[in-house]
Amino acid sequence: MVWFSAMKRAVPSPTKRKPAADVDWTKTPYPNLIRYKPSGNYFGRVRVDGKLIRRSLETHVLSVAKLKLSDFLQDHRRLAINKGQSVKGEVIIEMFRKEIEDDHNNKPRTKLYKQEVLIALKKTWPQLYSTDIAKISQRDCNEWAARYGKDYSPTRYNGALGIVRRIFEIAVEHGYRVDNPARFVDRRRVRPKELHLPSQAQFQEMAKHIETSGAGQAKDCANLFRFLAFSGLRIDEARHVVWNDVDFEKGLLHVRITKNGKDRWIPLNTSLRQLLEQMRAERVKRITHHDLRHLFATRCIEAGVDIPTVSRWLGHQDGGALCMKTYGHLRDEHSQREALKVTF
Repeated sequence: MVWFSAMKRAVPSPTKRKPAADVDWTKTPYPNLIRYKPSGNYFGRVRVDGKLIRRSLETHVLSVAKLKLSDFLQDHRRLAINKGQSVKGEVIIEMFRKEIEDDHNNKPRTKLYKQEVLIALKKTWPQLYSTDIAKISQRDCNEWAARYGKDYSPTRYNGALGIVRRIFEIAVEHGYRVDNPARFVDRRRVRPKELHLPSQAQFQEMAKHIETSGAGQAKDCANLFRFLAFSGLRIDEARHVVWNDVDFEKGLLHVRITKNGKDRWIPLNTSLRQLLEQMRAERVKRITHHDLRHLFATRCIEAGVDIPTVSRWLGHQDGGALCMKTYGHLRDEHSQREALKVTF
């Protein structure tokens, strides 16, 4: 028994095994990302309020783990920052709507465009409105982008993506998120539009075809067609041009209402000058409906109808005082003409 005890003391004790945390976990080059050796799966690791939290990312593929890590960190860091406070996406979207209305640099057309995008977002991504804004992941953003990109052009898609990014930026600014998951979503390449422009002869033929189409406003439509081609103005810019904007002496056209809000002057090239001079020569003097009322009164007085009678015909209630003030000179002229008929 003594011998056994002595022999037991002589046998060296086995090496003490390190805790699982030191043996079974492998660090990666990426912060907060570790790998569990026995299964090969990656885990996210973060410390919240002094407590170490590990959660399986359920993948052994590094590239996939990196994507899932962002969602893991988002979920736990939001809790650390907001102490559990959460808001739905519709609240952040309302903040964005107010931002649109309060921004005086936004033109009416720009505001309308952004509102249209929000309507499209609600149809293609209703969860953005109903879900806690902090729980929306990069994967959610990518899935929306794939759906949206199928139905809209690259230009429209990129515009919508910019708005989605801004919505998440507002959430970050107000402390409801710590990152912007939409910033990793790729924009789509916009291919230059292939132009198919008419030759000079084809253009003239098209303009002539419009002018002789027989429509009630055919001449005006042809003039607009030529004006846009000769000036290079946008349609919204052209519709605000008036004759006072044309300076024939200096050979300039003043474009007051523009897309960027800055007016500009463009020179009158030969074709544009000829077109405008022709339009000026052909235009009919402007006359209003009230001018026609004055014409009626004038013709009546010139025909010899007394002013009180004309006043009643016009619906006046002042016994002819206003007519006398407005058309009194006609009575005097008429009186002088009638006096020439008197002979002795």
